[in-house]
Amino acid sequence: MTQNETRRVTDLGTLKAFAHPLRMKLYRALSVSRTATVTQLADQVDEAVSLVSYHLRKLAEHGLIEEAERRGGDGRERWWQPVAEGLSFREEDFSDAPEKAAVHAAVGRMAFEERSSLFRSYLDSAASWPAEWRAAAFSTESLAPLTADELARLSEEMHAMVRRYKRDAVAAQEAGDTAGREDVALHLYAFPFRTR
Repeated sequence: MTQNETRRVTDLGTLKAFAHPLRMKLYRALSVSRTATVTQLADQVDEAVSLVSYHLRKLAEHGLIEEAERRGGDGRERWWQPVAEGLSFREEDFSDAPEKAAVHAAVGRMAFEERSSLFRSYLDSAASWPAEWRAAAFSTESLAPLTADELARLSEEMHAMVRRYKRDAVAAQEAGDTAGREDVALHLYAFPFRTR
C-alpha cells in the first residue's frame, strides 16, 4: 500500500484500535501534516508527549501509521506518517456479527462528532478569516431520489474529484507553492432517509 491509496479496514481489532477520540485526532493531524514527531503532535492535540507516544504506538501496531524518515532537529525523536492517504470503514465488512456492527456504528458516531466539532470551530472563528475564505467556504444539503447504484456512482465520482484536487495541491506544495494555501476539511455525507 502506498500513501496515495485509501486503506480499507476490515478487521475488528484495527477498528477498535482506531475507536478512540485521541487516536482519531492524531490520525487527522498526521494526515494533514503528512509527517510529524511525537512532540509536534502533542502540541497540536494539547496532550502529554508520553500519552501521545502510547497512542501512536497503538496506531502503528495496527498498521495505520508507520515511522517516517527522520528529519532535521533532534535525531533521537521519531517521525511518524500515515501508511495510506485515508482510511475506509465499510458497513458491509462489519455487519456479520452484532459486536462488529456496534463498534462500526460507534466509530461512525465518533468520526461524525469530531467532524462536527471541527465545523463548529470554523463557525465560531469565521469572522477572523479573510473575506475570500469566508466566501469560498460552504455548507450545503442536497436532496435527491437516487437508486443505490446511483448513490454508489456519485460517491465514486466525488472521491475521484477530491483525490485529484488533493494530489494537485500536494504537488504544488512540494514544488514550493504554499502561498495562500490553508488546510481545508470537506465533509460529505450521503445516506438514505424516509420522511414517513
